[in-house]
Amino acid sequence: MIKNVHVRLLSFITLSLMIALAASASMAAKISTDKQLEASIDGSWRTAENRARDQYRHPLQTLMFFGLKPDATVIELIPGPKLWYAEILAPYLRDKGHYIAANVKSDKEDVGQKEKLAADPAHFDKVEVREFDFKSPVFGPPNSADFFLTFRNVHNFARSHDEEKLLQAAFAVLRSGGVLGVVDHRAAKGVSPDEALKYGYIPEDFVIAAAKKVGFKFVASSAINNNPKDTKDYPKGVWTLPPTFEEKDVNREKYRAIGESDRLTLKFVKP
Repeated sequence: MIKNVHVRLLSFITLSLMIALAASASMAAKISTDKQLEASIDGSWRTAENRARDQYRHPLQTLMFFGLKPDATVIELIPGPKLWYAEILAPYLRDKGHYIAANVKSDKEDVGQKEKLAADPAHFDKVEVREFDFKSPVFGPPNSADFFLTFRNVHNFARSHDEEKLLQAAFAVLRSGGVLGVVDHRAAKGVSPDEALKYGYIPEDFVIAAAKKVGFKFVASSAINNNPKDTKDYPKGVWTLPPTFEEKDVNREKYRAIGESDRLTLKFVKP
């Protein structure tokens, strides 16, 4: 009987050691991946203008919340001419993954984007640019992407009542288990979608319901990009705040002190 106790104790110790070693290995891998992402965020190729916005956009925390991996196929919706997230994502994914910029057809902003990509082949030579029709979006072959990321774009589709088409297309291009990551200007509680959208904001529960409707499973909401200073009652909407400063020099320092908008940060998964 004593011998059996010793055997069970030895087995328990062995199992505990194996679990500890596995957890240690997993943590080491996570730290390694985090360091790689940090290196991309700290990259010397990023413009000073883009770096200055890190304090508001929290790229490291946001991308870690979405679960980004360096060997993933990632589609970013409408990166814009300044390539804010593309400056981080494209180099991070360059060796093992695949970065895809999804642009609206005939968008004049794409000209500056293409010039910037071409000017730095060391970091952007493997970027794939795909164009889509705003009213009938298709982002690539079905079940071909691991992540679909959109930063401050859903409200633009919702303003023309095209958010469902956008989300359906994102759902179609993602593999099973693929992640939809959404960041957008969060509307004040109780404000209707139509009223909020006039000012560039969008209700969080509206986005969650719309994503669920097309088949996504809601995973979590994060406070990473919250800004309680944003009162959301400006004469020219969210564009009153930096970086747009729609009112030019009127109350500029007041709006600078508020910072960029209060933003929802949502993670969904395709079952």
